[in-house]
Amino acid sequence: MNNPTVPTNVATNRISGVAETMLIPLWARATETRRPAAVMRDEFAVRIVDRIDYDFSKFDKAWRSQLGCAIRAKLFDDATREFARRNPGCVVVSLGCGLDTRFERLKAEPIARWYDLDLPEAIELRRRFLDESERNRFVARSVFDSAWMEEIAVEGRPLLFVSEGLSMYFTRERNKELLDRLIARFPGAELLLETLGPWLVGRSRRHDCVHLVAKAPEFLWGESRTRDMETWNPNLRYLEEWNFFDYERKRWRGMRWFFLIPGFNRRMCNRITHFRFAPNGRSEAACGGNDR
Repeated sequence: MNNPTVPTNVATNRISGVAETMLIPLWARATETRRPAAVMRDEFAVRIVDRIDYDFSKFDKAWRSQLGCAIRAKLFDDATREFARRNPGCVVVSLGCGLDTRFERLKAEPIARWYDLDLPEAIELRRRFLDESERNRFVARSVFDSAWMEEIAVEGRPLLFVSEGLSMYFTRERNKELLDRLIARFPGAELLLETLGPWLVGRSRRHDCVHLVAKAPEFLWGESRTRDMETWNPNLRYLEEWNFFDYERKRWRGMRWFFLIPGFNRRMCNRITHFRFAPNGRSEAACGGNDR
């Protein structure tokens, strides 16, 4: 896909709740792209925002979410790019993709196949803005509907799962259920997982963007120490993580002084954690060593 056709005045009046939250990172990336010294750029997001029939102006004062989403997009882009260059011919599966345009941003990388997975109503809207191709497939299913796993053609290639803006809308139990299924079905794969700062659990009404969404969903899970998630499954290996507050310090304004408070970053801010699943269903101890 080179230049997706973006129709004019596409209505979103039937989108609400969790599905509507996918418009927030779209707006954030478009807004960032218009900045002179942008953290990242997404011209596809700009084109969609300019033509979609939605009142994005209600997010104008939500500078914290705008910056956070921009940093998040760059971190996911960089980590996915690094995986692709380390594993040419790999497969990437974006869980809860919404209107993300990461495939378009990274299409020059050595990625053999990319799957964008989300609920049917989200994929329906996605198809009105972005073109599906042989290399980039759209899968209209819930992440908890295991049938989608049969649609993923890995064929022995290195596999990366990307979970952005998804886990916080499900309980710890549901997230563990999904993780267990992925580990069992795709041994040897890697995962980039965004987790919410636990202080924000149950407080979506205080979020500067989410509370503006119709039928605003609640934040159900966050994790203070993502390394401890290794205890969820013996075949899960923590590799590294990135905290949003560690980037663009000056743009966080007065909030940057809170960085000096011990534990604030872990409890208040979202992070991206990089995990690996043990190959062939064996634990890391059985595999011998933890070297990447």
